[in-house]
Amino acid sequence: MKKLFIIANWKSNKTINEAEEWLEEISNIKYQISHIEYKEIILCPSFTLLPNLKSYIVNHKLPFKLGAQNVSKFREGAYTGEVTAQMISGLVKYCIVGHSERRKYFNENDDDVIEKIKLLLEYKIMPILCISDLSQLDSYVNRGRQIIGRSEEILFVYEPPDAISGGGEYKPDSPEDSNLYAGKIKERIGEIKILYGGSVNSDNVASFFSQPNIEGALVGQASLDPREFVEIIKNA
Repeated sequence: MKKLFIIANWKSNKTINEAEEWLEEISNIKYQISHIEYKEIILCPSFTLLPNLKSYIVNHKLPFKLGAQNVSKFREGAYTGEVTAQMISGLVKYCIVGHSERRKYFNENDDDVIEKIKLLLEYKIMPILCISDLSQLDSYVNRGRQIIGRSEEILFVYEPPDAISGGGEYKPDSPEDSNLYAGKIKERIGEIKILYGGSVNSDNVASFFSQPNIEGALVGQASLDPREFVEIIKNA
């Protein structure tokens, strides 16, 4: 049985109280999920929620890991508003980088993403690298030797921007096309962990995870509802 990575990307959602209510509703998950030892469940909330979620997860012995949604491309210093890899290194084991929403709304480019990957690896935080297409992957590989040399320390996510859900709408890529694309990514880099992202929910998750090249999912909108997220984990 292959190990599956199931990542909840909450984006800019949930107050501290809402996050704790989410955790309370899902707190008996370890008794609901079969083969949970083969499922790495990662919660990626906003920075403001990380300390509270860390304490709750530890105190209630929940089978979750924490990840950040973003990180600064700079080291510590005079960068007002930035959160560095060093600052989150005691809180998280993972961090999303390169998400298309960061490009769309904050003008991040490939060089920015490479700098973030370098810093995350230095602080032993596993990057969750989002890839929109093969040309973007080639750009990463050409700019950053870490992509090839330390690829086993990175989770790669094929997430076509057109498939990202929002406003209650789900528009996923087909599992077959995603599997084909993931195979092409592996041809360029090697035997790596590739996840699919974009409109994953409890109805379609099994069809993605049954594909040989797909080893997990980055879940956005559907992860905000604790019951739906449990169903995703059950169906994985």
